[in-house]
Amino acid sequence: MKFDDNFMLGASTAAHQVEGNNVNSDYWIMENMEYSQFVEPSKDAVDHYRKYEEDIKMLADAGLNTYRFSVEWARIEPEQGHFDEQEIEHYRRVIKCCRDNGVEPLLTLMHFTSPAWLIKLGGWDNEKVIELFANYAKYVTEQLGADINYICTINEANMRLQIGALMERFKKQMMAKMAGNTQAAENASMEGQVQVGLNLENPMEKMKKIAQENVKAFGTPEPHTFVSATDEKGDMIVIKAHQAAKAAIKAVNPDIKVGITLSLHDCQWIPGGEANADKEWNEEFGHYIEYIKDDDFFGLQNYTRTIYGPDGIVPVPDGTPMTLMDYEVYPEALEHVIRKVNDKMPGVDIIVTENGIATADDKERVAFIDTALAGVQKCISDGIPVKGYCHWSLLDNFEWQKGYALTFGLCAVDRTTQTRIPKPSLKHLGSYI
Repeated sequence: MKFDDNFMLGASTAAHQVEGNNVNSDYWIMENMEYSQFVEPSKDAVDHYRKYEEDIKMLADAGLNTYRFSVEWARIEPEQGHFDEQEIEHYRRVIKCCRDNGVEPLLTLMHFTSPAWLIKLGGWDNEKVIELFANYAKYVTEQLGADINYICTINEANMRLQIGALMERFKKQMMAKMAGNTQAAENASMEGQVQVGLNLENPMEKMKKIAQENVKAFGTPEPHTFVSATDEKGDMIVIKAHQAAKAAIKAVNPDIKVGITLSLHDCQWIPGGEANADKEWNEEFGHYIEYIKDDDFFGLQNYTRTIYGPDGIVPVPDGTPMTLMDYEVYPEALEHVIRKVNDKMPGVDIIVTENGIATADDKERVAFIDTALAGVQKCISDGIPVKGYCHWSLLDNFEWQKGYALTFGLCAVDRTTQTRIPKPSLKHLGSYI
């Protein structure tokens, strides 16, 4: 069944993961350290900075009508208070290219990476980031706002809390190993519990050397990047940054629809696990409701489910189909999460800003898309205001600390020549509209 013509059907990318040479960002510094946690640096990425016209035309030719992408704060404001007119002009051309190809640009202001100067000021645990981010949002809207209808302020605003919880579990795992309790230590993979590529291989051995390099680069052994663990105070800073950015955008152009995106798991439970599942759902979503319920839309991002028992997360049974990201293949999660969000925020427009699968088998991706979109269509039939779906990702790209091995893309890229090789899943997705 096809979606109607007004449905926003597209694909997503993030600037640092596809553009290449994001040299003024915190990530560029961290991935090029001698003892980096990154398995490889991003370098030219997939050269989307130069090849965006080809990529957007490819998206449009496949039948898709929406492109969710991010503008890079570290490019636009490489030094505090200095805005680079050439870089903002670049993104103006990207937006024009979308329009010329009949594609709706869905803009994200901050997708994990930050200017290095921001991290040196204390990063995302310093309340100054609220005003600094709002100033950046204001500038981008002044420059580009006449040509865009949708802005996501912050990608996966709950990621910092999720990583905090992950690191607590990881510490317990390490302590169990040291105590000789190998069963407890091996009960679950840690890497699959967050929807971002993290490398947790032998971190203890590198920790001291990484801390020394961080001091040289950022002035602190533990820089507060956006993708670093935080607590409730740090989480509130992110919420306030979203609200300040939204106000700044609306002050310039009140017609722009503004929302935020959250990383959400389908939190399920077995007998005795309901309280744990409810607690996790509240941390991932519930406690944000009062701050985002009046936004113009909600950006929903989901990839899988997590099952809880009385002792916490239940390990995935042996033989369960798994993605390259080391979590369960479970496209049904998307429908479940849409319904849960709508139950708590009825009437708020939902745009699925990310959903996808890391796999080397494109037939598996096609099947994933079919199941996920069948769930979306059921939700729409039941009156839930799902306004769009953007698949992650348009291109195989740089999956953060995991490098280039994890293939989420609707299009493969030969990085020796930067040649695009569209996969059958690209046109398959486009056939839904």
